[in-house]
Amino acid sequence: MEDNLSDTKDFLQQISDWIRFFVKDSISDDWKVQFFFKFLFWAAMIYAIDLIVKILINFGFKFVSDKKKYPILVSLRKAKITNSIAHLFALSFASFSLYSIFYIHTKSYPILERIVEFVFVLVFGGIAFRLLKTVEYYYSIKEDYYRLVALRAISQTVKVLGIFIFSVIGIAVIFGIDSGTILGSLGAIMAILVLIFRDTIMGFVTGIHVATSKNLKEGDWIGIPKYNLEGIIEEINLLTTKIRNFDKTVSTIPTYDLLSTEIRNLQIMSETNRRRIKKSMIFNIKSFHFLSDEDIGKLEKINLIRDYLVEEKRKMDAEKGNIENADELINRSQLTNIGTFRIYALNYLKNCPNIVNDETLLVRQLDITYQGFPLEIYCFTNSSKSEDYERIQSDIFDHLLVASREFDLEIMQVM
Repeated sequence: MEDNLSDTKDFLQQISDWIRFFVKDSISDDWKVQFFFKFLFWAAMIYAIDLIVKILINFGFKFVSDKKKYPILVSLRKAKITNSIAHLFALSFASFSLYSIFYIHTKSYPILERIVEFVFVLVFGGIAFRLLKTVEYYYSIKEDYYRLVALRAISQTVKVLGIFIFSVIGIAVIFGIDSGTILGSLGAIMAILVLIFRDTIMGFVTGIHVATSKNLKEGDWIGIPKYNLEGIIEEINLLTTKIRNFDKTVSTIPTYDLLSTEIRNLQIMSETNRRRIKKSMIFNIKSFHFLSDEDIGKLEKINLIRDYLVEEKRKMDAEKGNIENADELINRSQLTNIGTFRIYALNYLKNCPNIVNDETLLVRQLDITYQGFPLEIYCFTNSSKSEDYERIQSDIFDHLLVASREFDLEIMQVM
C-alpha cells in the first residue's frame, strides 16, 4: 500500500515537472505563471474525482429507490449525502496531492493547506446539515408528521447554531487563530446572543411542544381567530408557519404564536367528514301567542308535527276537566306558536338526509337580546366540504325561515 502511495506521489511530481517545463518553454519563465497552471491542473483533478465519485455513488443508489424497502437509503440520497461523500474523496486527494504537485513552490504550502482545511470545514458542515435533513426525509416517508414537526424545530435550531460554530472554526482556520480563544470571548456577549436568537429559541420550544402534544401537524385544517385566518398548514418552520387560506392566499405567522395564541384545529371535521352548524334565527317576541284549537287543527296537517300535536292536545283535553275557568287559555297548559315551531324545526333536522343524527342535534333558545328572541340551530352535516356545507346550511335556513310564517312568527331584520 505504501509503495503504491509512493508511486502515485512520484507520478504526480513528474506531471508537476512536465507542466513547469512546458509552461517555461511555451509561455513564460515566471514561477507565478507556472504556479497558476499547476493550480489549474490540481483544481481540475479535484473536480474530476469529485464528479466521478458522485456519478458512481448516485448510480449505486438508483438500485435502492424503493421508499418502503430502503427508507433510510432513499432519505440519504434525497438529502444529497452522496454529494458530500464525493466532496470528501476529492478533498482527501487534494490534501494527499498538495505536496507532490507544488513541491517546488514551498512558500505556497501554508496558504493551500488553509484553503483545503477551510473547504473541509465547509464539507463537514454540509454533511452535518444534510444528515439532519436525512432524518426529516425519513420521517416524512414514514408519515410521522408530529415527530417531523419536532425534528424540524430541532434541526433548524441546530442549523443556526451550526452555522455560527462552523463560521468560527472557518475563521480560525483561515487566519490561524485558536478557535478556543474566539469561543471564550463570546461569553461576555451571551446575553446579547440570547436576545438575537429569541425568536429562534421560542420557535424551537414551540416545535417541541407541538410535536409532543400532537395538537397540530402539517396538512391540518386550522382557524386562528386572532388573525381571522382559516386554512391548511403548509409548513411549520423554526421561525414561521405558512398557512394556505381557502381564498387562495398564503399567510405567514410567527411559529411561537402556535404556543401563545388560540388555535382551532378543524381537522377532525375533515377526517370524520362532519361539520357543525351553529346559527340562529331571531324572532319578534310580539308575534308569540298561544295556539287556539283552530290553530292546532290547522297545524295538524303538517306531517312533521302531527303526532306531537295530537298527543299534546289529548293531554290538554284530559287536564281541562279538572281545572276551574278552563276556558281561559292562561289557566291551563297550552301550546305556543314558537314552542311548536321549535319542535317542527327539530323534527325537520332529524328527517333531513344531510344531517347526522348520532351527533348533538339541538334547537334551543338563547338569551333574549334587544334585537329579539334567538332560536339557535345546532347540528352536524354529513359532509365537511365547504361547498356542501354551505349548500346544506342554506337549504335548512331557507326552509325554516319561510316555514316560520305558517306559525304566525315574525323574523326580525336587524337594520
